Amino acid sequence: MTGTLYITGDAAADHLLNVDGTALLIGMLLDQQVPMEWAFAGPATLQARLGHLDATKIAAMDQEAFVTVCCDKPAVHRFPASMGRRIHEMCAVLTSDFGGRGEGVWDGVTTGADLYARLRTLPGYGDEKAKIFVALLGKRMGVQPDGWEAAAGKFGDATPRSVADIHDTESLGKVREWKKAAKAAKRDKQDRPVA
Repeated sequence: MTGTLYITGDAAADHLLNVDGTALLIGMLLDQQVPMEWAFAGPATLQARLGHLDATKIAAMDQEAFVTVCCDKPAVHRFPASMGRRIHEMCAVLTSDFGGRGEGVWDGVTTGADLYARLRTLPGYGDEKAKIFVALLGKRMGVQPDGWEAAAGKFGDATPRSVADIHDTESLGKVREWKKAAKAAKRDKQDRPVA
């Protein structure tokens, strides 16, 4: 796997995401309630602390010992304990169902619907996160099973709205602008009086 994702501002952290499926899944898992750059830098932080990013080894660790690694300063997330438990649980599923490798989730899939269904088996991967990840694989990693765009929903289109659309500084700026505008529109809608 070699991708074109550009997100963290750190060449080594981005390289890890582009060549390691487990790193990419962990980064996407962390991508909530924190800036995208912080979330996707998490896998490189964990690799530096553990000396590896092997899902089987993480799953074999005592969960609370792994959580401690996630909570060490600087923490891997705004909520490092809960996210650490979720990463540990995801690594257990990768180990039991996908050969201990993130790439095992998409190896051999023939349809976007199958890829989406596999992603939904991972802890922390709800509907929207799974759709964004299908788009991320299709747009940045060249993993394009039949129907991947439909399985990605709105994230499969050309509008720069998610991490799946970021491949350089300019596209990162466009996604930030889209997210800012979407938040403003949501806020305006909430502030409007009900007639």
